[in-house]
Amino acid sequence: IRQLQQPPQQPLFIGYGVGKPHLPWFLPKAYFDRYPLDSVQLPAVLQGDLDDVPEAARKLVNEYQHKDIIRHGFWKKAVQAYLASITFADEQLGRVLTALRQSPLGGNTLVVLWSDHGWHLGEKLQWRKLTLWEEATRIPLVFSGPGVPAGQRIHAPASLLDIYPTLAGLAGLPLPAGMDGHDLRPLLANPSAAWPHAALTCWQKDGKTHVAARSSDWRLIRYADGTEELYDHRHDPHEWHNLAGKPGYEDARRALAARIDDWLAGPRGG
Repeated sequence: IRQLQQPPQQPLFIGYGVGKPHLPWFLPKAYFDRYPLDSVQLPAVLQGDLDDVPEAARKLVNEYQHKDIIRHGFWKKAVQAYLASITFADEQLGRVLTALRQSPLGGNTLVVLWSDHGWHLGEKLQWRKLTLWEEATRIPLVFSGPGVPAGQRIHAPASLLDIYPTLAGLAGLPLPAGMDGHDLRPLLANPSAAWPHAALTCWQKDGKTHVAARSSDWRLIRYADGTEELYDHRHDPHEWHNLAGKPGYEDARRALAARIDDWLAGPRGG
């Protein structure tokens, strides 16, 4: 806020990070009081949700943490703490944005808001971030400022790698060759614009590479041993029903599998 109140004359970049809602969820009590435990809604969970995932997936996740949290009666308390942490982070960001609006830079500054990863609060019987499912890999990504129409919501898949080329384009800066990300300006101008790209997430563990590819409607997860999960987000937003290997879905699987194959064959995937 002090920087924004006394900005330099030349263009500037400010990186502002908020530690919450990352652990530990230590906050002033007032933020917890906004979410009384009897009003906290638990996420939708399917018992036996992991019954149809490959063995490779079950080896990567923690199947016991969720049971321990329920056994000790901490599920609602954990969700309450997460909600309180989000509220705290929102308020601090709001203070910075208010200072920006009130500063000389208010009408001529691009703002991008994003998170580094998602978080399971019991969904798919998991906690924390180390999965390739929707809850761990989907994040907020918001652009605002000159050249960005306000009030739009875009459903096309994007990646954090897309931030740099998009910002460079909005700021009129040249792009170096060989970038992996894509300029999102066509989607910012028209949320319904054709968008042929998928968002890829890689998880490397114990020398093995596992990859998820997400289109607007589908998610394909491929583990290092070649086993897969396929989810239709039009009808299964919770990813409760693994369609990999079932008849009638090969076209959707093949389209995302080709994206994974290309990435694995490249210098970064290899």
